[in-house]
Amino acid sequence: MKRLLSALALFSLLFSGAALAEARTYSQEAFDALQKDGKPTLVEIHATWCSTCRAQAPIINSLLKEKEFAGITALHVDYDDQKDVVRSFRVQRQATLIVFKDGKEVGRSTSDTSREGIRKLLQKAL
Repeated sequence: MKRLLSALALFSLLFSGAALAEARTYSQEAFDALQKDGKPTLVEIHATWCSTCRAQAPIINSLLKEKEFAGITALHVDYDDQKDVVRSFRVQRQATLIVFKDGKEVGRSTSDTSREGIRKLLQKAL
């Protein structure tokens, strides 16, 4: 029973969107440094209660592990706890993905859960 509960806890963590290995929690300092250096950046606006966000998480994780996207830094914004950041990006809804290249926004999508759609968005940052 103990093993089952441990496995369920791990499964819940992995598929809740909370375990985004490549994503760091957004901070203005980290974002500014990445933009100053012209680094490809993904800003992910996420809510823990959002089923679309939970669907996006494993796709984003998987894509960011691919060699093609190894240079992209993902910054995770909590939709509920970082409202000032959400407003600064003019985001209306959770499950919004924004990509930056050379210090400029080059693409965004909201509620896209298709692997190919997210792939195409990430490619804009390269």
